[in-house]
Amino acid sequence: MAYSHVLLGAKTRTRPTVRQIGFADIKDALAKGLDDFLAMPTHALFLCAVYPVIGLILARLAFGYSVLPLLYPLASGFALVGPVAALGLYELSRRREAGLAADAGNALDVLKSSSIGAIIALGLLLFAIFVLWVAVANAIYIDNFGYAPPASIRGFVTEVLTTRPGWNLIVVGNGVGLLFAIAVLSISVVSFPLLLDRDVGAAVALATSIRVVAKNPVTMAAWGLIVAALLLLGSLPAFLGLTVTVPVLAHATWHLYRRAVKADKTPPRSPLERHTEHRYAADFPAVLFPWAR
Repeated sequence: MAYSHVLLGAKTRTRPTVRQIGFADIKDALAKGLDDFLAMPTHALFLCAVYPVIGLILARLAFGYSVLPLLYPLASGFALVGPVAALGLYELSRRREAGLAADAGNALDVLKSSSIGAIIALGLLLFAIFVLWVAVANAIYIDNFGYAPPASIRGFVTEVLTTRPGWNLIVVGNGVGLLFAIAVLSISVVSFPLLLDRDVGAAVALATSIRVVAKNPVTMAAWGLIVAALLLLGSLPAFLGLTVTVPVLAHATWHLYRRAVKADKTPPRSPLERHTEHRYAADFPAVLFPWAR
């Protein structure tokens, strides 16, 4: 059935084996990620051009003071859907590692993957978590400052930094945000690279990612802090630095996946490979969707 394949992938696949990794593996992954970026800089910048655009849009929205309290949650929350935005970069690293052509057009081979249904399912899950985070952040702000919008940017900053409700907003908001970040890191740190590499299904990819984090809690915590620090650094000025930090982190994530999950002994599936069972008229319109099995 289609839903079974999206969740569990090809039935012939064995459960991925996770490894114990350390700080040396993180260092190696970052070095290889930087090497990928230097080898494919125009591709990476092209794929991540949306981030500066997002930054400029958010900066413009800030002048509408009613959305000002959500500016920080929106900006920080984009890290929650970052793994989806990085899919094309994972694919470029996968192809370069395999000695295949790796240009901008090849990044779109993600759409031809036999795991596209599972990728979309996990992407929707991350988007739902992002929406939930923004809603929770807004509720925390309202609980401390009420429904009235800030009178000005200066007044808003002063209230947040110099009043008890503002301090409470900072502590509670960042604490809750940390919980969201841990949840997303746990379910996505290797799940999307795994889906590009093997036809395992969304449930198996998610479970494997959680197993990697559970087996390497200190290493994964360090990785999460590195990601947060580089995203913060890249957000200055005006999010333009993300055109470098995001692709480097995305490429590094692919290589960290290679370190954390033991390679499959069976030959990898080509992104162009499809299931070849016969289709019947009764299947319409399910056959219109690439993840229908």
